[in-house]
Amino acid sequence: MSRRNVPKILVIKLSALGDFVLSLAAMKKIREAHRKAHITLLTTPPFEGLARASPYFNAVDTDGRPENFPQWMALRRRLRAAGYDRVYDLQTSAQSNRIFQSLRPRPPAWSGIAFGCSLPHKNPLRDQMHTLERHADQLMYAGIWPDAPTAPGTAPGPDLSWVLARAPGERPMAGGVKPKPYAMFVPGGSAHRPEKRWPVEKYGELARILYARGLDIVIIGGPQEAALAHAIQRTVPRARDLTGRTDFASIAVLGAKAALAVGNDTGPLHLAAAAGAPTVVLFSGASDPALSAPRGKVAVLQADKLSDLSVAKVAQAAASLSPSAAGAA
Repeated sequence: MSRRNVPKILVIKLSALGDFVLSLAAMKKIREAHRKAHITLLTTPPFEGLARASPYFNAVDTDGRPENFPQWMALRRRLRAAGYDRVYDLQTSAQSNRIFQSLRPRPPAWSGIAFGCSLPHKNPLRDQMHTLERHADQLMYAGIWPDAPTAPGTAPGPDLSWVLARAPGERPMAGGVKPKPYAMFVPGGSAHRPEKRWPVEKYGELARILYARGLDIVIIGGPQEAALAHAIQRTVPRARDLTGRTDFASIAVLGAKAALAVGNDTGPLHLAAAAGAPTVVLFSGASDPALSAPRGKVAVLQADKLSDLSVAKVAQAAASLSPSAAGAA
């Protein structure tokens, strides 16, 4: 079936935020290839707002992770009834493979790695590719991106201009005074992966340095990370604690307007980088930045143990990315 005759498309992307943000680049390409199609995203509740705000989907289904047999049967009935002509599986996991197998004996045309799918991504090196190049390669195999850039570092990053276009304009300051530039800190991350967090006391020391150079400090994260913000405020009392007060779209807007973003390898930092923030991202030995680092104006710093990464090295990287962080604001 040629792509211009594919009226109903399903895209699968279930988690996690950093991966979801990187997947927005492939989602854009799928929409460009199927401009007149009705495209549905199968995802999970945390990504509903971002997905619905995007220009890539006509519908969003958030029940992509059934937890019991009745829920699996409901998902199967829903997908079969929809009559999708093609599926782009950007999750390529055991979960999405199970979805494919549940649609036998007549599954739709399926791009991914599910056993028996009709548009398989056969590249044996796919697991060694950065998410952006891997998705580009997958769409090349699916026939919708024949000239896909797949060499390391060549695939375009996500485009968040649609988020920024919906953002309210800045309010004028009293007396025409310009607001100070700010550094956005993302000191949290997965609670079950503490090895992926730079010590909060080092964030506090970095905040002291950047504040002295003329930058305000804005701290974001989930409500459970308020203690991290409070620890930073003990060093820089005027740092703004926005933990628990931002949705994904507002994080992107904050990133777009930031002079600098610094944080661990976690989803909100990916959003800030994709929105255009000069970004210092901190990787421990638990992750490989060659496979998942954000793209853009980004400095990647890695240490086997993040506690060994010095504040001076992070401050130097920040200064190299942002004149404001160098004290030249």
